[in-house]
Amino acid sequence: MTLAELTLFLCLLLIGFQFWRIRSISERANLHIQQYCQTHQLQLLSVARRKTRLSFKYAKIDWHSVFVFEFSGNGEDRYVGEMELIGQRVLRTHLPPYRVN
Repeated sequence: MTLAELTLFLCLLLIGFQFWRIRSISERANLHIQQYCQTHQLQLLSVARRKTRLSFKYAKIDWHSVFVFEFSGNGEDRYVGEMELIGQRVLRTHLPPYRVN
């Protein structure tokens, strides 16, 4: 095995690991959003990742992700909220004013 092959193998391994890490962050964000909506008696309609980038917050390199989700407070109207995470830690959740029953 040459040095070039070893380097290529390590790069592919790193890319695979990061894909797996981002996937686990997405699953965790979906769980956080579901729990948030359940706690506040909201109907969750959809979840999507808006952006993901590397961040150096909390003295380590991790993924900074922003997820948007659609919810309803009364079953008729549709609103868009946002949840921001560093790794799997929730930084903030922002919801616009919404109507409830």
